[in-house]
Amino acid sequence: MIEVLLVQASLSRLATRAGARPAAATLLAVALAAVTLGPAASPAAAATIPAGAGSYTDSRPAGTQGPTTNTGAPVTPKLTTAARDKPVPTNDWWSSLAFQRYGDNPYSTPMYGHPLTYQAKASGLEVGYPTTPAIVGDGRQYEYAHKADLTVGLTGLNSPDTKADAWSDWTVTPYWADGSRTFRATIGHGLPFVYAKGSGGDARITTASTPTVFSDQGNVVGITVAGHHYALFAPTGADWNISGTTITAGLGSKDYFSLAVLPSTDALATYRKYAFSFVTGSQVAWQTTGGNVRATYSLTTEAREGTERGTLQALYRHQWLHTTDALTPYTYVSPRGTMKVREATSFTTSQKNNGVVPALPVSSGVDRARLTGYLNEVANASDPFSGARDTYWTGKALGKLAQLVPVADQIGQTAVRDKLLGLMKGRMQEWFTAGGASEFSYDKDWKTLTGYPASYGSDTELNDHHFHYSYYVYAAAIIAQYDQAWAADSAWGTMIKHLIRDTANPSRTDSAYPFLRGFDVYAGHSWASGHQGFAAGNNQESSSESINLSAGLVLWGSAMGDNSLRDLGSYLLTTESEAITQYWFDANDTVFPASYKYGTVGMVWGSGASYSTWWTANPEEIHGINVLPVTGGSLHLAREKAAIKRNIAEMERENGGPAQEWRDLLWEFEALSDPTSAKAKFDGVNGNYTPEEGESKAHTYHWINTLNTLGAPDMTVSGDLPTSAVFSKNGTRTYTAHNHSSATRTVTFSDGKTLSVPARSTAVSTGPGGGNPDPDPDPDPDPGTPSTGNTFRLKTGGVLTTATTDPAGADTIASADGVNRDGTPYRPTVYEVKQVNGKVSAGAATAFRLRVDAGTKVGLAPQVRVSYDLTGDGTFDRTETFRYFATDPVNGWEEYTQAVGAQATTGSLGELKNGTVRLEIWNALGNGTSQVQTGTDAAVLRIPYQ
Repeated sequence: MIEVLLVQASLSRLATRAGARPAAATLLAVALAAVTLGPAASPAAAATIPAGAGSYTDSRPAGTQGPTTNTGAPVTPKLTTAARDKPVPTNDWWSSLAFQRYGDNPYSTPMYGHPLTYQAKASGLEVGYPTTPAIVGDGRQYEYAHKADLTVGLTGLNSPDTKADAWSDWTVTPYWADGSRTFRATIGHGLPFVYAKGSGGDARITTASTPTVFSDQGNVVGITVAGHHYALFAPTGADWNISGTTITAGLGSKDYFSLAVLPSTDALATYRKYAFSFVTGSQVAWQTTGGNVRATYSLTTEAREGTERGTLQALYRHQWLHTTDALTPYTYVSPRGTMKVREATSFTTSQKNNGVVPALPVSSGVDRARLTGYLNEVANASDPFSGARDTYWTGKALGKLAQLVPVADQIGQTAVRDKLLGLMKGRMQEWFTAGGASEFSYDKDWKTLTGYPASYGSDTELNDHHFHYSYYVYAAAIIAQYDQAWAADSAWGTMIKHLIRDTANPSRTDSAYPFLRGFDVYAGHSWASGHQGFAAGNNQESSSESINLSAGLVLWGSAMGDNSLRDLGSYLLTTESEAITQYWFDANDTVFPASYKYGTVGMVWGSGASYSTWWTANPEEIHGINVLPVTGGSLHLAREKAAIKRNIAEMERENGGPAQEWRDLLWEFEALSDPTSAKAKFDGVNGNYTPEEGESKAHTYHWINTLNTLGAPDMTVSGDLPTSAVFSKNGTRTYTAHNHSSATRTVTFSDGKTLSVPARSTAVSTGPGGGNPDPDPDPDPDPGTPSTGNTFRLKTGGVLTTATTDPAGADTIASADGVNRDGTPYRPTVYEVKQVNGKVSAGAATAFRLRVDAGTKVGLAPQVRVSYDLTGDGTFDRTETFRYFATDPVNGWEEYTQAVGAQATTGSLGELKNGTVRLEIWNALGNGTSQVQTGTDAAVLRIPYQ
């Protein structure tokens, strides 16, 4: 249970990374004084390693600690000889295989692969499939805790430990050996299979209770344990023997077998097809082009029998929402909501790029004299770093200053700008020079760079490197925007690159640092714990500080002309943004269990999530920890404006009123959805408040008043430059982009707007809520249906529109009258837009996101058809009919997307010239009406056109 785990966690992580209250800080100091980690081991004399103008050491400073067990004993990675020289991706879902945090457990803690869960033990690998959530911790946590349905191994296996033998982007192979037997089992995110290989014994499955056998085909057996269905696959010619709770099969001359968790007993034949197509690796590839981020997730396989090389994999919600690849009807339960199964070795997702800007653009709503006064308060402070010495608190201070540099530049306060830049450079240079009071040290065993003084287990547990170093990377990117010479490799850029390689290394062949240490590409977000030593798996609290690193990569890559790092940042940010939307904020109200009373969480765990933080139960911090720091990389939060409003309302309800301690952060958060309300709250205190430690009155004033003037971010539109953004107010859009390059750049937005941006400058332009890229636009277009942009909202009245200001509503979908209407529209509700012009976007496909509800009616099934009349002559040249969506008989919106897969397609896409696009939705089954939502970001059709 998470409640228990929080007590067991190392006390060094119970303090806030974002500002403990004085009383809490005092209590923490007392607690730490009562805990002894033992004397620090004395390292060998450190050598200084040059890195441009900077340097780091190859051994930690005297009196400090590196990775340790919970008793303070030094620890090195648990790896097989084959993996010994390979950098370990600590901070992963399976890190306890390699990091023995608890000295009495040389195997692993529970690992949450989803849909399966695992735990290594002496006799092999426990496997479970938790499907019923528990609400624990006074109702604050929900969890699908690991509980073994069965253990897979070899007869007689009794290994003294388990080591990591091999791994790839989201799979891992643990290894057992006891002198007579060796055993390996490849597992991973989304894998319904466990692929086993062993020698010295027969295949053995031990079940937690006597299994029910529903199929026995010799070498293939189907069993049910604890209500979950499994298939066991032995080599051809072998035969499973079932005796009570022990199931064995002789392998003969073979050394392989597998098992799978089945979504239903009738899926056995499908899963049998892939039982011996063993997964040997996993890899993601990403691409950022034309304002979109595409990512392809691929598995490599080998045929242990026969020639089949395909496989089955379960997609998380944040993935299947954004893929047009066909999916099977099979699904699984997980702590992240429903997982959907694809029958292939790869799938591709596509999302609008969430832009990052160095600062919000200039606006008339900012009083320059007042802003200058706030800027001077920071620049002229006696200690702008507020006594910070460790990596985290120094980073937060750097982040605060970095946000003010472009703001000062924007209003012509160049002296303040340069003073802030000087402060940032000076402090970073101290850290980037070995031998002083603060420095970085490289650990050759763990292949990591740690800053000393360390904090919150960044040294002993390898926690939070991506949180801490995000501020340094972001600050360096702002410096580079104004002083590229400082950021050059020959100067201080090499040290920044070391921090990037430590936390977000894009290379899989770098021998010094692992690939993407903390970011779990399949889970869609980062993990914070370096050892994953909890029964609830790994965790991440401050998802927004993870986003801060991604935003820093976008800005650093842009400033330094490194498009590969820039695009990596875009991929990480866009992917994690959807994960945050779904798993931290449950924006669509479909992930958290119905019995869970909260609408947001402070921490996500492998087993579930918790309305808590590591240091306090105060609602302001629980809600704010996934907001800070507020930067030009925070705009992505505005994608779900209704969720922000619900989030703020819940905080105030749980808090007993508006925020007091972190009020500035939460005002800024609210401004992404309702700037007018946020401004009223800010104005109400008239500057009489204490900023959060990483914030300033200057930044908060500029942020809120700019958004109040320009409107909230319009996330339905994206630019083809990652450093661009759009805002919308009362039907008027404001477009902005920063061009870091040395030549003028034209930025094209997805609604057709173009913006010329001079070299090394920011440009701003306004216009109506949509443009028309057609060089010969219709002289009298329908003002209610802008004919541009590739994303359209459903509007009550049968309209598809790019406008984002229409009120939310709902339309009725007629009854199927008890007749099967699958595939044929019957009394459909129709939405249409005419006079559309555009060229087909290579690689794109029709996508939609709709919210439907059948209330308590049973057996209804809304179905969608999208049609294209390319020339507007009244004949539809292309139709795409999608599979129906079976609604549940429970009140509440459910999400229906193209991820259900296409049922039938006729005709071909071609250039739209004054064409018509139509969406029809009808009930394919049942005898009752249902509803479809209109006027929101969850009622959209995206067409594959530029």
